[in-house]
Amino acid sequence: MIYELAEIQVKPDTNTAFEAAVKEAVPLFKRAKGCISMKIDRIIERPDTYMLVIGWETLENHTVDFRGSEDFQAWRALVGGFFAGTPRVEHTSNAVTGF
Repeated sequence: MIYELAEIQVKPDTNTAFEAAVKEAVPLFKRAKGCISMKIDRIIERPDTYMLVIGWETLENHTVDFRGSEDFQAWRALVGGFFAGTPRVEHTSNAVTGF
């Protein structure tokens, strides 16, 4: 499994609407090929910044299957207007598990 980490900064005073749009988008991820989990956390020290964390079975499930889908376009239509800049997206795989 890999994780997609997307740091998203939203425009000031749009947090409530952005979070509502993300909730509306949850079904898009639930039905995405290879999507195992999805959550978004708000960064305490930077309240207009969020960390989207999505678990995928494979990297290609994100970069090819989801990004090439109509559901990706729907995701961006729901949330893209709130972005204050381009999200920073990286992928990780587990190196060490403590517990």
